Amino acid sequence: MKVLLAASPLTGHVTPMLAVGRLLAERGDTVTVLTDPAFAGHVETAGFGFVPCPDHGAASYLEHDLSPGPARWTHEFARRFLDPMPAQAALLRDLIRDKAPDVIVASSMFLGVLPLLQSHLPRPPIVVLNVSVLFLDRPDGTPVGIGLQPARTEEERASHAAIGTAIEGGFVRPVRAYADRILADLGLPPLPASLTQSIVQLPDIFLQQGVPGFEFDFGTLPPNLRFVGLLPPGASSAPRPSWWDELDGGKPVVLVTQGTLANGNFQQLLEPTLAALADRDDLLVVATTGGRSVEALTIPLPANARIASFLPFDAIFPKVDAFVTNAGYGSVLQSLTAGVPIVAAGKTEDKAEVAARIGWSGAGIDLATSAPTEDALRGAIERVLTEPGFRQRAQAMGAALRATDTGGEILTAIDALVDSHVRVEPRSPTRPRRLASAAGVR
Repeated sequence: MKVLLAASPLTGHVTPMLAVGRLLAERGDTVTVLTDPAFAGHVETAGFGFVPCPDHGAASYLEHDLSPGPARWTHEFARRFLDPMPAQAALLRDLIRDKAPDVIVASSMFLGVLPLLQSHLPRPPIVVLNVSVLFLDRPDGTPVGIGLQPARTEEERASHAAIGTAIEGGFVRPVRAYADRILADLGLPPLPASLTQSIVQLPDIFLQQGVPGFEFDFGTLPPNLRFVGLLPPGASSAPRPSWWDELDGGKPVVLVTQGTLANGNFQQLLEPTLAALADRDDLLVVATTGGRSVEALTIPLPANARIASFLPFDAIFPKVDAFVTNAGYGSVLQSLTAGVPIVAAGKTEDKAEVAARIGWSGAGIDLATSAPTEDALRGAIERVLTEPGFRQRAQAMGAALRATDTGGEILTAIDALVDSHVRVEPRSPTRPRRLASAAGVR
């Protein structure tokens, strides 16, 4: 089978897509990856074909001239994910014509698949792999994206509904209208629902990383949705630092990172964590700068701390007792798979929603800020280290993740879709899928 993978050029998007590619290639499928040239080396090292899709920095764009809020979120989202959509769709059409893939698998924010899903032109089946938590519309009216846990009281429900009304007017509707204008310029119908809802319900299959126990209750889920656990990240190429053996020295290990995207200012989380624990001789604190130089640290490294630009997460999490993070979804799932409780402090991108689920699930503490104080960090870290409930919930989540046959779930879903020789016509959220013969599919 010929498979085309399409990934937004962010490490947290490309890495799981390459994991899908390895699953396919290991059984003999031909894999081609479409993403920005910045990731060409990663793709070629994995042994896959590479097709460049220049992103011109869109996916990593952050708006600094606007204060945080709906106007800024709308501008960032449009620039990062919607503006590239027409060029991505045109390139996908060229590749469908020239390479005749049997199936397209795209990361959830590679929105170039939406014009294909809204078109009646022949196409191969399209599978979308989500690289974050579920962004379905919340049945209780709680707005999506700002990290609110489900309402527990009538007062909270009323408050969430009021916030939801403001977010709907300031972000949800403007983003949907922006996407609909792009689709109209392409001669295509508007989205059937909010953009985030459409991203889930339009693909032929939507693969959701994680397990149901980590998600809020969304009521009846779309029939195309499959929970698939945690994709195997593959062996990390990050070298083990000279201090690696100290991880087995008997002291509890606290790991802290700001990930690979929102790591421009270490004074938000990494440095406050180091400072908060600097006098804890009974702990080993390990920090990674997510690819930035360790020289970017603006404070002296405490005596009980160790640091590296990159660390092999697959090897370190079994040695970790607590994870402090700005809530990147991939590393959060790795932490939970290892049964490690979490202190989360992130509000940018999707991080507020990931952090909210950490707090809601009981597997850790959500500090509900990107810049926690040293006192807040010190107290939260002490709690997840000493209060057994957090570790018990993280371990329960880990057991569910480890029990999921991720590779089998993904390959079975793809094979069933391709072997059925069908494509899905554009549909409304209330109309059943209508199946028709697919031209160009094997």
